[in-house]
Amino acid sequence: MAEASDVRIDKWLWAARVFKTRGLALEACKAGHVKILDQPVKPARPVHVGEILIVRTAAAHTRTLRVVGVSDKRVGPKLVPTLLDDLTPPEELERIRLSFAQQVLARPKGSGRPTKRDRRQLDDLVAPEGF
Repeated sequence: MAEASDVRIDKWLWAARVFKTRGLALEACKAGHVKILDQPVKPARPVHVGEILIVRTAAAHTRTLRVVGVSDKRVGPKLVPTLLDDLTPPEELERIRLSFAQQVLARPKGSGRPTKRDRRQLDDLVAPEGF
């Protein structure tokens, strides 16, 4: 883990797996989609433990995140809780889940039968892991 003053917010968003690429995190910061205390932040702003970020993702979903740890290296999915607490309201999480379901279920006319991957995604939506 790096010192809190050394890590840029765009790099932290990428390392915490909020965005798939650092470029997407950079663009979100430049577009004003990342806010701290209701103020848009620049990509080079250092991130500090305890700050609460409001992040609007590419799919227009708003996530509220509290910084728990700071790292400039991308962590595995199991280690994400060491970097952030997700404070997103349950209603917004359900909206995100439903929008993902709609994307998976929406098949263009004439696209043929679902692939094995499509079928597995549908199964995961209908019966989440553990059932």
